[in-house]
Order: sequence, then structure tokens, then C-alpha cells
Amino acid sequence: MSRALSLCGVILAAGDSTRMGTDKALLPWPPAPSPVGTSTFLSTQIRALSSFTELVIVVAGKNAPAITPITYAEGASVVINRDPSRGQFSSLQAGLQEVLTRGRDAAMVTLVDRPPPSNATIQALCDAFASAIADWKWAVVPQHQDKHGHPILLAREMIEVFLKAPPTATAREIEHQYAGHIEYVPVDDPLVVANINTPEEYASIAASRPR
Repeated sequence: MSRALSLCGVILAAGDSTRMGTDKALLPWPPAPSPVGTSTFLSTQIRALSSFTELVIVVAGKNAPAITPITYAEGASVVINRDPSRGQFSSLQAGLQEVLTRGRDAAMVTLVDRPPPSNATIQALCDAFASAIADWKWAVVPQHQDKHGHPILLAREMIEVFLKAPPTATAREIEHQYAGHIEYVPVDDPLVVANINTPEEYASIAASRPR
């Protein structure tokens, strides 16, 4: 039996970006000589998810005053993690709770500190998700060269698992615990596993971007 899901995008953007030295959500993307008037990681992620979801929620922390104008300008919504020092899992829980509050029952979750994958990759993940939930799987996770990445797609069952978990839990622990309910989808897109924490990593991925 098929299930019609109402998909909501969630972008986790509440981190302090300590190692980068500046808010990663505001880094220019695509790279440009000057950040003035350019797109950012945040705005490009919102646009990427907006093409495949009914609405997009951005989870902000202490950086809310800086990223809220960008979020609203792109037609997305903001939810505040009041204590982001608890870690990324607390932001995930805040975002997923807002998904259910908004009356949606599925989520496409990603991190703000990376370029979005191609539309073709996201479409492939959405197609895989539709097939997976028909087989009563609860989530789809992209995989590139044996590494798991983002965005991940979550049905309501997995959303509730995350929300019922203790604050000390991590998404990785829960993923391992419920691996039998997860469909891992190989994709030929290295951006799903991009990890950008330092200026050097940002410069490297910017330099490798096709012109």
C-alpha cells in the first residue's frame, strides 16, 4: 500500500562555526570574488530543498539575527534552538518537532555547511524514498564511496524515534540502532559527503568546483 507523504525541508544551521572563524551559513556559494550580493550556503540550500519540499525550516541558534533575513528572503521559516550548546542533535530535534507542528509527516534534512548536491541527486533520493516507504522503510540515506551523507529523508516513524531519544543521543547512534529500517542509496555525487569545517576545506572545495 502506498503512502502519500507531505515532505518538509529542514536545514540545521545553529552551529557556532568555531573552526571556520565565521558563520558557515553565510559563506558565499557559488564562490565569488566578493561576498556582496552573492548567494550563500544557506540560500542555496534553501533553494535546493524548496524544489522538492512543501516548505523549508531553518534551525538557527545564536546566529538567528544574521541568518533570519536570508531565510525569509528565500521563502523559508526559522525555528530557534534555544540551547545549541547541547549539540547538533538538539537542533535536529527542534527541526523535526517543527515538521510535525506544521502538519507534515516526512522530512528532508541537511546541514548548512556544505554545497547542496545536484537536483538529479536529490530527485534520485526522493524516488528511492517513495519506493522505500512503500516497503515500510523509515528513512533514506545517500551513500558515496562507502560514506553516508546528506540530505537524509525521514518518514514519520523515524522522526518519532529521533524525537523520543534522550538529549544525550546522537543521530549516528540511532542510525546504527535502526539500520534495518533505513535504505542506503548509492549516488555518484561527492557533495553528499562534503565536510567543510575550516577555511582550508572551504577553499579546497571552492577550487574544485566546475567552472
